[in-house]
Amino acid sequence: MKEVMDQFLTGERAMFQAQDCHISYCTFADGESPLKESSDLEIDNTLFKWKYPLWYCKNVVMKDSTMFDMARAGIWYTENITVKDTIIEAPKTFRRTKGIVLCNVDMPNAGETLWNCQDVKMERVMAKGDYFAMNSSGIVARNFDLVGNYSFDGGSDIEIHHSRLLSKDAFWNAENVTVYDSFISGEYLGWNSRNITLVNCTIESLQGMCYIDNLVMKNCRLMNTSLAFEYSQADVEIIGNVDSVFNPKGGIIRADRIGELIMDGRKVKIDQTKIEAKEILKHSDRAAWEA
Repeated sequence: MKEVMDQFLTGERAMFQAQDCHISYCTFADGESPLKESSDLEIDNTLFKWKYPLWYCKNVVMKDSTMFDMARAGIWYTENITVKDTIIEAPKTFRRTKGIVLCNVDMPNAGETLWNCQDVKMERVMAKGDYFAMNSSGIVARNFDLVGNYSFDGGSDIEIHHSRLLSKDAFWNAENVTVYDSFISGEYLGWNSRNITLVNCTIESLQGMCYIDNLVMKNCRLMNTSLAFEYSQADVEIIGNVDSVFNPKGGIIRADRIGELIMDGRKVKIDQTKIEAKEILKHSDRAAWEA
């Protein structure tokens, strides 16, 4: 393996088509696409300061490194890349990339990151930015913290454990999503999706879990959550209170207490949904704005 150490590299395609290289304590300064079409790279303690550093690459391991803000759109059309103990400051990283492993990675400016990617594993990842993981599939995330709206839009085959998502419009148009032991806060959670399962989760959402085909919730808590389950086919188990339930399409909803149950027979078949609650404080046949 060729050793490249303590180098300050500039200019376009500074190490174009590099193969079988160990790159250590280097700086890729101004100059686009420094490692384009490279393969079999081990990178550590290296700084990336300009655009498109790892396009069309294969078999890359990077650790203890930094991708600065201008290293944007950094990893596209790449296969088999592992990134550990690294800060990725740049937006739009990872697009149409397959075989991604992220471990102990911080992405403070992760807008439009992880788009159209496949086979992604994340452990101890923190990201901040809107439109995270759009149209990506085969994702397994553990100890993942996200602050950013519109996440996982169009995603499929997603499994999330012990994570925290502050994300309006999360999991829209998604399919085959399971979230365990996590906290999710955000309006309009999960709209227009199918096969969404939430297990041992705490959720805060206005009009959350609506328009879902096959929603399953097991041992979940709903904080400050109103107008939930509209037009959803659901099998729901809520521990504690839900502020209001609005026109579910079918299935069963269990809760200790429902603040308001709104069932409009003009819009849904009321007998298609079974409601099991120890207490329902108010029954309505119209939403407040229709009264």
